[in-house]
Amino acid sequence: MQKKNELKIQLARALADYDNLRKRIESDRADWSKIETAKIVLRILPVFDMLNKAQEHLKDSGLELVIQDFKSALADLGVEVIAVQVGDKFNPLLEEAVQMVEDDQVNTICEVVQPGWKMKNEDFIIRPAKVKVFGKKEELHE
Repeated sequence: MQKKNELKIQLARALADYDNLRKRIESDRADWSKIETAKIVLRILPVFDMLNKAQEHLKDSGLELVIQDFKSALADLGVEVIAVQVGDKFNPLLEEAVQMVEDDQVNTICEVVQPGWKMKNEDFIIRPAKVKVFGKKEELHE
């Protein structure tokens, strides 16, 4: 009887270990999928940025359709733009400060230089937004 109970305990442990392994593999697959999506998106975002810059100057309806299709494709991949606006407080987790502009509104965004991108509903940042931030000169030397 003792041997039978030991075997039941061993079987229960083996099944629990197997279930933990299965969950870990599923989690790792999801992580790898995010990483692969991010690698692809990072390769195509410069093209998207150039299309947007061209549209700023050309105001072309055909180009606008291409940009909208591009946005739709990114959304289908589970990617969204990081919502950053002038006047927001600087968040180093989502934004990269590329320049400081002297002003009393310390740590406030004064210009969005380049939009950032992240995975929807997650903290997985693909590319931080590049922003200019208000600050004071004295703070740079501290």
